[in-house]
Amino acid sequence: MGQCGITSSKTVLVFLNFIFWAAAGILCYVGAYVFITYDDYDHFFEDVYTFIPAVTIIAVGGLLFIIGLIGCCATIRESRCGLVTFVIILLLVFVTEVAVVVLGYIYRSKVEDEVNHSIQKVYNEYNGTNADASSRAIDYVQRQLHCCGIHTYSDWMSTRWFNEFQNNSVPVSCCKPNVSNCTGSLARPGDLYPEGCEALVVKKLKEIMMYVIWAALTFAAIQVFGMLCACVVLCRRSRDPAYELLITGGTYA
Repeated sequence: MGQCGITSSKTVLVFLNFIFWAAAGILCYVGAYVFITYDDYDHFFEDVYTFIPAVTIIAVGGLLFIIGLIGCCATIRESRCGLVTFVIILLLVFVTEVAVVVLGYIYRSKVEDEVNHSIQKVYNEYNGTNADASSRAIDYVQRQLHCCGIHTYSDWMSTRWFNEFQNNSVPVSCCKPNVSNCTGSLARPGDLYPEGCEALVVKKLKEIMMYVIWAALTFAAIQVFGMLCACVVLCRRSRDPAYELLITGGTYA
């Protein structure tokens, strides 16, 4: 009965190592997605709010790949040293993922204040040219999030760009996609997005941060299960140094 339990633990552990390899790819993808997506919104907050969680989760993904390799070899070969190393590294990665979750919640709570603080400045720097980074960021956000202005399209009336051009219009990125020949004129408000961008930017950034948090929590739970299986194998090996190998079915010497 005990032999069946240890064999099952080893089989599950090998299977979990394959999951760790898949998890490594998913976490690296999530980290890269955060980098790429946040790059479009980096004018609205400090880089630290994305740099630390994104780099950490990519590093965790790389470690998970190494962990899967160590764990698979150690489990099949019944290496006590390998299994101990596997558990220690897995524990360190687990702690790191807990830190990612904590940082995610901290930065998520700060996103709204950071966006509120910077968005007015970004809109005042808008000059309507594609060469200007702030202008590209605002046009991109307004097109992607279907919004116009900070709270509403009338916010553009207090910007430097509006006062300089004095054409009673807002950027064409405020135009609804289904409206033809839209010039952004305030004389035709029905052609423009009615909702402001501030709340939508905050919502988008918080959603992305939640992806990071849930990914870290999910794989942290899998790692706990992996550590438990490795501990079962280690404890059994300590009590009974001669038991069935996973592949050969022979006796370990």
